[in-house]
Amino acid sequence: MIVWTNQPYSVYEQLMATGSFSCTPALSSNLNDGFDDFARAYAWMIKQMNRHTMEQSIFYCGDAQAKGYYPTFAKRLWAEHNVHLDITEEDKQEMLEGKVDMYTFSYYMSNVVTTHESEDKVGGNFAAGVKNPYLNYSEWGWATDPTGLQYYLEVMYDRYEIPLMVVENGLGAVDKIAEDGKVHDDYRIDYLRQHLQAIGNAIDNGVDVQAYTTWGCIDCVSAGTGQMSKRYGLIYVDRDDEGNGDLHRMPKDSFYWYQKVIATNGEDLG
Repeated sequence: MIVWTNQPYSVYEQLMATGSFSCTPALSSNLNDGFDDFARAYAWMIKQMNRHTMEQSIFYCGDAQAKGYYPTFAKRLWAEHNVHLDITEEDKQEMLEGKVDMYTFSYYMSNVVTTHESEDKVGGNFAAGVKNPYLNYSEWGWATDPTGLQYYLEVMYDRYEIPLMVVENGLGAVDKIAEDGKVHDDYRIDYLRQHLQAIGNAIDNGVDVQAYTTWGCIDCVSAGTGQMSKRYGLIYVDRDDEGNGDLHRMPKDSFYWYQKVIATNGEDLG
Protein backbone atom coordinates (compact mmCIF):
# COMPACT_ATOMS: atom_id res chain seq x y z
CA MET A 1 0.00 0.00 0.00
CA ILE A 2 1.32 3.45 -0.90
CA VAL A 3 -0.03 6.48 0.95
CA TRP A 4 0.61 9.92 -0.57
CA THR A 5 1.20 12.53 2.11
CA ASN A 6 3.61 15.22 3.21
CA GLN A 7 3.28 13.96 6.78
CA PRO A 8 3.80 10.19 6.62
CA TYR A 9 3.54 9.72 10.35
CA SER A 10 -0.02 11.11 10.35
CA VAL A 11 -1.35 8.09 8.45
CA TYR A 12 0.40 5.47 10.56
CA GLU A 13 -2.81 4.20 12.13
CA GLN A 14 -4.40 3.80 8.69
CA LEU A 15 -1.71 1.37 7.65
CA MET A 16 -1.98 -0.80 10.75
CA ALA A 17 0.54 -3.57 11.19
CA THR A 18 0.59 -4.94 7.65
CA GLY A 19 0.91 -1.74 5.65
CA SER A 20 3.91 0.10 4.28
CA PHE A 21 4.26 3.54 2.80
CA SER A 22 6.72 5.50 0.72
CA CYS A 23 7.70 9.00 -0.31
CA THR A 24 7.74 9.89 -4.00
CA PRO A 25 9.84 12.86 -5.14
CA ALA A 26 10.43 13.71 -8.80
CA LEU A 27 14.11 13.17 -9.45
CA SER A 28 16.54 14.19 -12.16
CA SER A 29 20.28 13.66 -12.02
CA ASN A 30 22.34 16.80 -11.46
CA LEU A 31 25.61 16.58 -13.36
CA ASN A 32 28.51 19.02 -13.44
CA ASP A 33 29.34 20.74 -16.70
CA GLY A 34 32.96 19.56 -16.93
CA PHE A 35 32.68 19.01 -20.64
CA ASP A 36 36.10 20.59 -21.26
CA ASP A 37 39.39 20.37 -19.39
CA PHE A 38 38.73 22.75 -16.50
CA ALA A 39 41.18 23.48 -13.71
CA ARG A 40 41.04 21.31 -10.60
CA ALA A 41 39.83 24.23 -8.52
CA TYR A 42 36.90 24.76 -10.85
CA ALA A 43 36.06 21.06 -10.88
CA TRP A 44 36.03 21.08 -7.08
CA MET A 45 33.72 24.11 -7.07
CA ILE A 46 31.32 22.36 -9.44
CA LYS A 47 31.29 19.28 -7.20
CA GLN A 48 30.34 21.50 -4.27
CA MET A 49 27.53 23.06 -6.31
CA ASN A 50 26.28 19.60 -7.22
CA ARG A 51 26.36 18.49 -3.58
CA HIS A 52 24.46 21.57 -2.43
CA THR A 53 21.90 21.10 -5.20
CA MET A 54 21.36 17.50 -4.14
CA GLU A 55 21.01 18.55 -0.52
CA GLN A 56 18.36 21.15 -1.19
CA SER A 57 16.35 19.40 -3.91
CA ILE A 58 16.55 15.76 -2.82
CA PHE A 59 18.13 14.96 0.53
CA TYR A 60 16.33 17.61 2.59
CA CYS A 61 12.91 15.98 2.19
CA GLY A 62 14.27 12.48 1.57
CA ASP A 63 16.13 12.35 4.87
CA ALA A 64 13.11 13.55 6.83
CA GLN A 65 10.88 10.91 5.24
CA ALA A 66 13.26 7.96 4.87
CA LYS A 67 15.52 8.46 7.89
CA GLY A 68 12.95 10.03 10.15
CA TYR A 69 14.94 13.15 10.99
CA TYR A 70 16.19 16.31 9.30
CA PRO A 71 19.73 16.26 7.88
CA THR A 72 22.51 18.24 9.52
CA PHE A 73 22.57 20.86 6.74
CA ALA A 74 18.89 21.68 7.37
CA LYS A 75 19.88 24.20 10.05
CA ARG A 76 21.96 26.09 7.49
CA LEU A 77 19.05 26.17 5.03
CA TRP A 78 16.66 27.38 7.71
CA ALA A 79 19.05 30.16 8.71
CA GLU A 80 19.56 31.23 5.08
CA HIS A 81 15.80 31.58 4.61
CA ASN A 82 15.12 33.04 8.07
CA VAL A 83 13.06 30.01 9.09
CA HIS A 84 12.68 29.14 12.77
CA LEU A 85 11.15 25.79 13.69
CA ASP A 86 9.97 24.82 17.13
CA ILE A 87 10.57 21.07 17.00
CA THR A 88 9.83 19.24 20.22
CA GLU A 89 11.19 15.89 21.31
CA GLU A 90 7.71 14.49 20.72
CA ASP A 91 7.84 15.81 17.14
CA LYS A 92 11.18 14.12 16.61
CA GLN A 93 9.83 10.82 17.90
CA GLU A 94 6.79 11.06 15.61
CA MET A 95 9.03 11.64 12.61
CA LEU A 96 11.25 8.72 13.52
CA GLU A 97 8.31 6.35 14.00
CA GLY A 98 6.63 7.56 10.81
CA LYS A 99 9.53 7.13 8.40
CA VAL A 100 8.72 5.37 5.14
CA ASP A 101 9.31 1.68 4.42
CA MET A 102 10.17 2.19 0.75
CA TYR A 103 11.65 5.08 -1.22
CA THR A 104 9.76 5.67 -4.47
CA PHE A 105 10.52 8.30 -7.07
CA SER A 106 9.96 9.43 -10.64
CA TYR A 107 12.81 9.87 -13.11
CA TYR A 108 12.74 11.26 -16.63
CA MET A 109 16.01 13.11 -17.26
CA SER A 110 19.22 14.56 -15.88
CA ASN A 111 20.10 18.22 -15.36
CA VAL A 112 23.36 20.15 -15.43
CA VAL A 113 24.76 22.19 -12.55
CA THR A 114 26.91 25.03 -13.88
CA THR A 115 28.39 28.47 -13.27
CA HIS A 116 28.02 29.23 -16.98
CA GLU A 117 24.60 30.87 -16.89
CA SER A 118 25.05 32.13 -20.46
CA GLU A 119 25.10 28.62 -21.95
CA ASP A 120 22.19 27.30 -24.02
CA LYS A 121 19.26 26.65 -21.75
CA VAL A 122 17.07 23.57 -21.77
CA GLY A 123 13.53 24.34 -22.90
CA GLY A 124 10.25 22.81 -21.77
CA ASN A 125 11.90 21.47 -18.65
CA PHE A 126 10.44 21.97 -15.17
CA ALA A 127 13.94 21.78 -13.67
CA ALA A 128 15.56 24.16 -16.21
CA GLY A 129 19.37 24.11 -16.43
CA VAL A 130 21.76 24.20 -19.37
CA LYS A 131 22.11 21.64 -22.13
CA ASN A 132 24.45 18.69 -21.94
CA PRO A 133 26.08 18.40 -25.41
CA TYR A 134 26.60 14.66 -24.97
CA LEU A 135 22.92 13.76 -24.57
CA ASN A 136 19.91 13.59 -26.85
CA TYR A 137 16.86 15.73 -26.10
CA SER A 138 13.16 15.25 -26.67
CA GLU A 139 10.98 17.74 -28.54
CA TRP A 140 10.26 19.34 -25.15
CA GLY A 141 13.90 19.64 -24.12
CA TRP A 142 14.12 16.70 -21.75
CA ALA A 143 17.48 14.92 -21.76
CA THR A 144 17.60 11.15 -22.23
CA ASP A 145 20.09 9.90 -19.64
CA PRO A 146 19.61 6.33 -18.37
CA THR A 147 22.99 6.48 -16.63
CA GLY A 148 21.49 9.18 -14.43
CA LEU A 149 18.82 6.74 -13.29
CA GLN A 150 21.40 4.13 -12.32
CA TYR A 151 23.35 6.82 -10.48
CA TYR A 152 20.29 7.88 -8.49
CA LEU A 153 19.30 4.35 -7.60
CA GLU A 154 22.75 3.65 -6.24
CA VAL A 155 23.02 6.97 -4.39
CA MET A 156 19.57 6.67 -2.82
CA TYR A 157 20.05 3.07 -1.77
CA ASP A 158 23.46 3.81 -0.30
CA ARG A 159 21.99 6.71 1.66
CA TYR A 160 18.73 5.15 2.90
CA GLU A 161 19.25 1.37 2.70
CA ILE A 162 15.56 0.67 2.09
CA PRO A 163 13.81 -0.81 -0.98
CA LEU A 164 13.39 1.49 -3.98
CA MET A 165 10.74 1.77 -6.68
CA VAL A 166 10.68 3.81 -9.89
CA VAL A 167 7.05 4.91 -10.11
CA GLU A 168 7.32 7.15 -13.19
CA ASN A 169 9.62 6.96 -16.21
CA GLY A 170 8.73 7.65 -19.81
CA LEU A 171 9.19 9.68 -22.98
CA GLY A 172 6.88 12.46 -24.08
CA ALA A 173 6.85 12.62 -27.88
CA VAL A 174 4.75 13.54 -30.91
CA ASP A 175 3.37 10.21 -32.14
CA LYS A 176 2.11 9.91 -35.70
CA ILE A 177 -0.22 7.30 -37.16
CA ALA A 178 1.59 5.66 -40.09
CA GLU A 179 0.06 4.74 -43.44
CA ASP A 180 -0.63 1.25 -42.13
CA GLY A 181 -2.81 2.76 -39.40
CA LYS A 182 -0.38 1.97 -36.58
CA VAL A 183 1.94 3.95 -34.32
CA HIS A 184 5.56 2.85 -34.69
CA ASP A 185 7.22 4.44 -31.66
CA ASP A 186 10.64 2.80 -31.75
CA TYR A 187 12.05 5.91 -30.04
CA ARG A 188 9.92 5.20 -26.97
CA ILE A 189 10.92 1.55 -26.92
CA ASP A 190 14.58 2.58 -27.08
CA TYR A 191 14.11 5.05 -24.21
CA LEU A 192 12.41 2.51 -21.97
CA ARG A 193 14.88 -0.23 -22.87
CA GLN A 194 17.86 1.93 -21.92
CA HIS A 195 16.34 2.86 -18.57
CA LEU A 196 15.39 -0.73 -17.74
CA GLN A 197 18.95 -1.77 -18.55
CA ALA A 198 20.18 0.94 -16.18
CA ILE A 199 17.94 -0.47 -13.44
CA GLY A 200 19.37 -3.91 -14.11
CA ASN A 201 22.88 -2.52 -13.72
CA ALA A 202 21.92 -1.00 -10.37
CA ILE A 203 20.44 -4.30 -9.22
CA ASP A 204 23.67 -6.05 -10.22
CA ASN A 205 25.46 -3.56 -7.98
CA GLY A 206 23.34 -4.62 -5.02
CA VAL A 207 20.49 -2.11 -5.10
CA ASP A 208 17.13 -3.46 -3.89
CA VAL A 209 14.74 -2.29 -6.63
CA GLN A 210 11.26 -3.57 -5.81
CA ALA A 211 9.38 -2.46 -8.91
CA TYR A 212 9.18 -0.21 -11.96
CA THR A 213 6.21 1.43 -13.65
CA THR A 214 6.37 3.49 -16.82
CA TRP A 215 4.47 6.68 -17.50
CA GLY A 216 2.07 5.98 -18.79
CA CYS A 217 -0.36 3.34 -19.90
CA ILE A 218 -2.42 5.56 -22.20
CA ASP A 219 -2.03 9.01 -23.74
CA CYS A 220 -3.43 11.78 -21.57
CA VAL A 221 -3.10 15.54 -21.28
CA SER A 222 0.39 16.44 -20.06
CA ALA A 223 0.31 17.86 -16.55
CA GLY A 224 3.39 19.93 -17.35
CA THR A 225 2.32 21.60 -20.59
CA GLY A 226 -1.41 20.95 -20.90
CA GLN A 227 -0.88 19.31 -24.28
CA MET A 228 -2.38 16.10 -25.61
CA SER A 229 0.24 16.10 -28.35
CA LYS A 230 2.92 15.40 -25.75
CA ARG A 231 2.20 11.69 -25.64
CA TYR A 232 3.67 9.25 -23.13
CA GLY A 233 1.30 6.32 -23.44
CA LEU A 234 1.79 2.81 -24.71
CA ILE A 235 -1.76 3.13 -26.06
CA TYR A 236 -2.69 5.87 -28.52
CA VAL A 237 -5.79 7.95 -27.72
CA ASP A 238 -7.51 9.80 -30.57
CA ARG A 239 -7.62 13.34 -29.22
CA ASP A 240 -5.66 16.47 -30.17
CA ASP A 241 -4.73 19.68 -28.36
CA GLU A 242 -7.98 21.33 -29.49
CA GLY A 243 -10.15 18.54 -28.13
CA ASN A 244 -10.89 16.96 -31.50
CA GLY A 245 -11.10 13.17 -31.82
CA ASP A 246 -13.39 10.34 -30.80
CA LEU A 247 -11.10 9.01 -28.02
CA HIS A 248 -10.74 5.56 -29.57
CA ARG A 249 -7.67 3.71 -28.36
CA MET A 250 -5.01 1.81 -30.27
CA PRO A 251 -1.96 -0.06 -28.91
CA LYS A 252 1.36 1.33 -30.16
CA ASP A 253 4.40 -0.80 -30.99
CA SER A 254 5.67 -0.02 -27.49
CA PHE A 255 2.57 -1.68 -26.03
CA TYR A 256 3.43 -5.06 -27.51
CA TRP A 257 7.11 -4.63 -26.64
CA TYR A 258 6.31 -3.79 -23.02
CA GLN A 259 3.89 -6.71 -22.86
CA LYS A 260 6.82 -8.98 -23.66
CA VAL A 261 9.01 -7.24 -21.08
CA ILE A 262 6.40 -7.85 -18.38
CA ALA A 263 5.91 -11.48 -19.40
CA THR A 264 9.65 -12.14 -19.07
CA ASN A 265 10.08 -9.99 -15.94
CA GLY A 266 12.55 -7.82 -17.83
CA GLU A 267 14.69 -10.66 -19.12
CA ASP A 268 13.79 -9.95 -22.75
CA LEU A 269 14.34 -6.30 -23.67
CA GLY A 270 14.90 -6.96 -27.35
